[in-house]
Amino acid sequence: MTALIEKIVGNTAVITMSNPPANTWTVQSLQLLKQKVEALNDNPQIYALVITGEGDKFFSAGADLKLFADGDKDNAANMAKCFGEAFEALSAFRGVSIAAINGYAMGGGLEVALACDLRIAESQAVMALPEASVGLLPCAGGTQNLAALIGEGWAKRMILCGERLGAQQALQLKLVEEVVDTGASLEAAMQLAAKVAKQSPSSIKACKTLIQAGRNMPRNQALPIERELFVDLFDTQDQAEGVAAFLEKRKANWKNC
Repeated sequence: MTALIEKIVGNTAVITMSNPPANTWTVQSLQLLKQKVEALNDNPQIYALVITGEGDKFFSAGADLKLFADGDKDNAANMAKCFGEAFEALSAFRGVSIAAINGYAMGGGLEVALACDLRIAESQAVMALPEASVGLLPCAGGTQNLAALIGEGWAKRMILCGERLGAQQALQLKLVEEVVDTGASLEAAMQLAAKVAKQSPSSIKACKTLIQAGRNMPRNQALPIERELFVDLFDTQDQAEGVAAFLEKRKANWKNC
């Protein structure tokens, strides 16, 4: 049974992909991911989102190829639409999203990690976008997000040549930000998420918007927006609370507004 298991730990939501044996995606689970992310956006107590896979072998193997065996274009279009909407919603999450890659991350399984802000991989993890080997292509942001992270050359090696990356090579290429021992990715992600809770949610949202705008906006256009959003923060309760907490040498009590 396809499922996404969600639990809340402090200010962090944890979503576990649970579709044995390889945590593959379905239309239902993709729609559910979108719904969960949108609900988390409306929860002012949630600052971070961690996504991982159930078990100790697969983070996610992406889509089950049996879904495309009949060659039905309408089915393919619907699946592509669901992938796009779910992962774009994840990318637009107002907080910080972290992928705890605890095993194989293949195709749409790697693409969901690429849609996150940060990625932590276990030492045994393997990452690939093998769609071209079966006559398909990465349709959930893979061609764009991978190139943005590791450059066009290595993105082409992975997508056009079908090369797989182990965790250490992924770290060297900056596909992931950290490599940890087997079984330790979720705890490492939770520790990173705890650091997010110390930051102003209003500031996080503005900073993330600016960083991601740099993917498709010239710097001379982004810089004025940076200054504009800085001034806009003075309309938030978080700005006043953050400065007051610093001057009073106490922990900030964020309002997320």
